[in-house]
Amino acid sequence: MGNKAFQWLSQRLSSHGSQYWALQLSGWAGYTLLTFVGSFFWVKDHWIHSGYIAVATVAGIFLSEVMRQGFRRLWNKPPATRFLGSVLLVVGAAAVWAAIKFGGSLWLYGKESDEHPAVLAMYWFSYSFLILTTWAALYYGIKYYQSSQTQRAKALRAESMAHQAQLKMLRYQLNPHFLFNTLNAISTLILDNDGRTANNMVTRLSQFLRHSLDNDPMQKVTLAKEVEALMLYLDIEKVRFADRLGVSLDLQGESSLALVPSLLLQPLVENAIKYGISQLESGGEINIKGRVFAGELLLEVSDNGPGMPEEELRLVGKGYGVGIRNTCERLRALYGDDQRVRFRNRPEGGLSVNIRIPYEQE
Repeated sequence: MGNKAFQWLSQRLSSHGSQYWALQLSGWAGYTLLTFVGSFFWVKDHWIHSGYIAVATVAGIFLSEVMRQGFRRLWNKPPATRFLGSVLLVVGAAAVWAAIKFGGSLWLYGKESDEHPAVLAMYWFSYSFLILTTWAALYYGIKYYQSSQTQRAKALRAESMAHQAQLKMLRYQLNPHFLFNTLNAISTLILDNDGRTANNMVTRLSQFLRHSLDNDPMQKVTLAKEVEALMLYLDIEKVRFADRLGVSLDLQGESSLALVPSLLLQPLVENAIKYGISQLESGGEINIKGRVFAGELLLEVSDNGPGMPEEELRLVGKGYGVGIRNTCERLRALYGDDQRVRFRNRPEGGLSVNIRIPYEQE
């Protein structure tokens, strides 16, 4: 029962209008209580005085609401106009409220003080002006805070949309890049009158592209599913290389459950085939390893090809190759400084790509 009441109250206070009235009534209730307690010991007839306080409070609520409507109309005006207009509204409301309270006090209690009426009027006006100025300051403070929060939320949404657009662009760049290379290979097979092999490549290409397009580029997939997609790609390459292309897969522990960006490994394997395996007459092998260590997923894609000259190796990931550059940009966009990509020549020959990203599970 208590949870339902809390949920109901949370829903009722979710809008700015409900929040305003909750604060408005709470504030004036506090004012009423303080006024009553402050005058309790010197007032003779508490019932009449309570009625007087109630009338003054209702008048204050009404006048503050009039001020609020005026402030809302002044909100989009130039700062100078907004300031002067707000001051005039507060002065006018304070004058009316002071007249109501001063008049009510004279009607109920008569002139019990020796002070000049002008002095008493000034006292009531100053008191009313202080209360309503405080109300106006709180109103504008909350209004500016809500406005800044709204602008911040809009900026975050715009940044998020731009971030998603960038990721989608980077993700979709992979398909044309890969498609060009594969179609070029199919064209070569057709020119060599190898129609059966070309048909097999077209069939496997359609399966890979269907899998690629069926997956949301903004969603991460498990490493196990990523490897399944990679195998569809490797089936295409094996048509080209036959027994010259070997693949070794080693996913240790819970690494297969880790979430990774879709089609993360394909550009790396494609690069290894293009610059490693295809350079060897007898073919070679691609090794794919994954393991979890210290809350991070460590991936390695390596080959036993000729490797790369050191001057070219320094360009990898910055301006060297669409697929590799794309992969590095996607990782930076997704993980920021919490990712690392390292390219190095292996001592035993070949190129190794090491990726480190935070370990996440579904």
